[in-house]
Amino acid sequence: MMTAVTKQMEQVAPLVGRILIAVIFIYSGIGKLADPAATAGYIGSKGLPLPMIAAVGAGVVEAVGGLALALGLFARAGAIALIAFMIPTTIIFHNPSGLDEMQARMQTIQLLKNLAIIGGLFAFVAFGAGPLSLDAWRRRASERPEATI
Repeated sequence: MMTAVTKQMEQVAPLVGRILIAVIFIYSGIGKLADPAATAGYIGSKGLPLPMIAAVGAGVVEAVGGLALALGLFARAGAIALIAFMIPTTIIFHNPSGLDEMQARMQTIQLLKNLAIIGGLFAFVAFGAGPLSLDAWRRRASERPEATI
């Protein structure tokens, strides 16, 4: 039997989860867009081509995907874009192999953190943004019968 608290949690938990996951992407994306040269330098240090374009692209994906998730507007698409961004980012920039023990440990933590975030994003892909989202509002608005004059 569903209690009132359970019902409230079903309403609020997806909103809180979306915001908490989105914050890291919005913050990081804005940072990359504010100073793309710093990010481009790091990308270039890994030997990747077109580092400035990659830096700006990463900033846009993170900021826009994070906002989509936070607002719950096209949240599934935003989550998919962030997953697609995070998989190669995690493999390229958080690979612990070949590093000294302390650096390897730090990169392993970053890799595992990213995997946890990817897992959370998959939940939004599977279940949507929840009832307190712009996606849900749009869905409810489209289901209302049109007023006749």
